[in-house]
Amino acid sequence: MKRQIIVTVVGHVDHGKSSILDYIRGSSVVKREAGAITQAIGASIVPLRMIQKICGPLLDTIKKEILVPGILFIDTPGHAAFTTIRKRGGNLADIAVLVIDINEGVMPQTIECIDILKSYKTPFVVAANKIDQISGWQKASGSALQRIAKQHESVQKRLDEKLYTIVGKLSEYGFESERFDRVLDYTKQIAIIPTSASTGAGIPELLMVLMGLGGRFLESQLTVSEGKCQGTILEVKEEKGLGATVDAIIYDGTLKKNDIIVVGSAEGAFATKVKGLFEPAPLSEMRDKKSKFKPVQEVRAATGVKILAVGIEKSLAGAPLRGCGEGEVEKVKEEVQREVEEVLIQTDQQGIILKADSLGSLEALAKLLKEKSVPVRKASVGMISKSDIADAESNLDPLTAVILGFNVPAAASDKVKIITHDVIYRLLEDYEKWKASMHKEGEQRELEGITKPCKIQLMKGYVFRQSNPAVVGVDILAGTLATDTPLMKADGKEFTRAKGIQADQENIPTADRGKQVAVSLSGVVVGRQIQEGEVLYSSITEDEFRKLKQLKKYLSKDQIDVLKEIATIMRKENPVWGV
Repeated sequence: MKRQIIVTVVGHVDHGKSSILDYIRGSSVVKREAGAITQAIGASIVPLRMIQKICGPLLDTIKKEILVPGILFIDTPGHAAFTTIRKRGGNLADIAVLVIDINEGVMPQTIECIDILKSYKTPFVVAANKIDQISGWQKASGSALQRIAKQHESVQKRLDEKLYTIVGKLSEYGFESERFDRVLDYTKQIAIIPTSASTGAGIPELLMVLMGLGGRFLESQLTVSEGKCQGTILEVKEEKGLGATVDAIIYDGTLKKNDIIVVGSAEGAFATKVKGLFEPAPLSEMRDKKSKFKPVQEVRAATGVKILAVGIEKSLAGAPLRGCGEGEVEKVKEEVQREVEEVLIQTDQQGIILKADSLGSLEALAKLLKEKSVPVRKASVGMISKSDIADAESNLDPLTAVILGFNVPAAASDKVKIITHDVIYRLLEDYEKWKASMHKEGEQRELEGITKPCKIQLMKGYVFRQSNPAVVGVDILAGTLATDTPLMKADGKEFTRAKGIQADQENIPTADRGKQVAVSLSGVVVGRQIQEGEVLYSSITEDEFRKLKQLKKYLSKDQIDVLKEIATIMRKENPVWGV
């Protein structure tokens, strides 16, 4: 028995993911969404008869009997990585549709989706959406290719340029791609389908490509068993008149009313009995408040279903759901718990703490951080707790004394950094910015303890005291003179220190290039060890020189120039000084 192809729609915020599904469903979910962005995970069943109606004769090009009963579309929120919908060993989707606004091109969240698709080895096609917004585009009828052919030559050229920009970007991530009608081998090339969710251009072609790929390459994994169900929790919610329910995707087997199911939770896997099953009507969207649900006695894969059961509110979004017989409960609980723990595992002795709203989001975030070589000490689902803050606080490295929270409420702490966001790439971006600022602060603190490079000249006629200590007027030729700076002559020998600096009869800690100040010099007599008009340099050690080279991004150009002069002086006696 074949099930529907499970297709996940992913992409950057506002590139048209829900709009494409809206056109297919003939619904108006987007119009009722805040800001026209999907706000919750949903699923829609599109039966084969509707696909045939939309595609018409296009389906004949598949040249193979279509055995799959349709497509189950899963629409992820713009802010969620699609692995929110997960199953053991990878993603729940058979195929993903990566929606890219053809005019905006590949954006940060597009890259995030590509990274996750690649890591899970999920096949995908690209919907290059909003072709009707290309400058000069004229309304036309017919297939996508016919509509393109009716455009002015300059518009067709612009379309091709934009398409091949996407092709170029995909190649950077190791994917060969081509416009769907030019694809020579679907096993080696990603098909790009030009679409317009507002006019319907390319939607039949998109469905045709999905059905063709599903029937030709995914036939074996679309075969479902007649046994107990396997599924994934999409969302836990309170339903008026019902109480706590979960929306779930059943991807294998059959689920019946009164069946025993085992579900993952933060406290451990638990078993419960199904009290009610509610199925959305065809073409309706599960999370849409206007959708109609009908009570049913059983559901078969692949489908979305609302489940009513005792204690179901403890479920975790993204957690596995398994049907089982009475004698298998303990065994299945162990299996489900093991799967949950794979994501909740503490991975490193030192590392950041991760929190997320669902198992899938947590897994996606952990994977992306691992790719960036960021150590993760603990990852779990739910709100940020006092225990999480204590765990983060115990990290020895201040750069890992941080909690990242995806799509969870913000929390406050004086001792650890807490960063939250409802967009994964922005969360990672904020973390990278914070880490960079911490590095900068640390380096600048290191710089504070190092002798600053400077070059000064004793001004003629400005000897205020000859000795004990000598007080002279100096001109800062380059760099920065700081209090207690050791000083040397052009022979490289340190012989005095700047014990104090005055400007306008006030003590100051530093003086920069161009300033003329009075400086007190210890242990010298003007006219003996030092002469008016003489040029002095800060005396820098080899270790300080090496550190200053590492931190030269914080030095001014004239400080760098002085550093080079100092190195030249010191290398007269030791050619490898500071190397």
